[in-house]
Amino acid sequence: MHLTSETVEALVEQLSKLPTIGRKTAQRLAAFILKMPREEVVEIARAMVAAKDRVKTCSVCFNVTDVDPCPVCQSPKRDRSIICVVEEPSDVLALERTGDYRGLYHVLGGVISPLDGIGPDDLHVSELVGRVASSTGAATPVVAEAAEGYDGAEAPPKEAERVPVSEVILAMNPNVEGDTTAYYVSQMLQPFGVTVSRIARGLPIGGDLEFADEATLSRALEGRSGV
Repeated sequence: MHLTSETVEALVEQLSKLPTIGRKTAQRLAAFILKMPREEVVEIARAMVAAKDRVKTCSVCFNVTDVDPCPVCQSPKRDRSIICVVEEPSDVLALERTGDYRGLYHVLGGVISPLDGIGPDDLHVSELVGRVASSTGAATPVVAEAAEGYDGAEAPPKEAERVPVSEVILAMNPNVEGDTTAYYVSQMLQPFGVTVSRIARGLPIGGDLEFADEATLSRALEGRSGV
C-alpha cells in the first residue's frame, strides 16, 4: 500500500534499499526524519554525500580512509612486523576498539564463497602476498601531517623503517566461508616462512557452558591456554 505523500513514499523506497532495513522499518525512519529539525536532516545528507565523495580505499591495506595511505599504515607507532587480515573495514574498527592490537591491517574485501561467485581473485589476497614478500625491501613513507592523532612526542621518521613481516593474524569470521578463506591465505603465505596464526574461538565472557553448542566447546578446548 502506497503512502498518501509521494515524497514520503520516495524516501521510504530509498531507505528500504539499505541492508537489514525492511519497508516497515523504512517507514518508521521516514516518520522520524519528518519530525527532525531541518538543520539536522541537512547535516545527515551532507555527511552521506561527503562520505561518498571523500572516502577512498587505502592503496596499502585496503581499509576505508580519507587520505592514502591511511593513518594506520602511515603511523610510526604501529608494529610493522604484524599484519592482521580481516574481511571488511568494519572488522578493523572492531579490533581498534579493543585498544590491544598495535600492528597493521589488511582488508580482503570479503571471503571466498563459490555459491556467491566469489573466488580468491575477487579478494585482495595477491596484494597481501605481495606485502609479505616485499616487506624486507619496501617501505611506506611516513609524514607527521598525515598521521592522525599524532601527539608530537617524538618526530616520526620521514620514511618507515623497513621491518620484515614476522606474523600474519587471520581474523576471519568462524564460519565455512571464513575457514575456507583462512586456509587459502595460509597456504599462499606458507612459502615465505612467516608465522600464520588465527584468532581464538570459544566461549564468550559471561557465557555458560551448559548453553554452548558442541562446536563452540570443541573450539574452546582446542584453544585452551595456560593459567
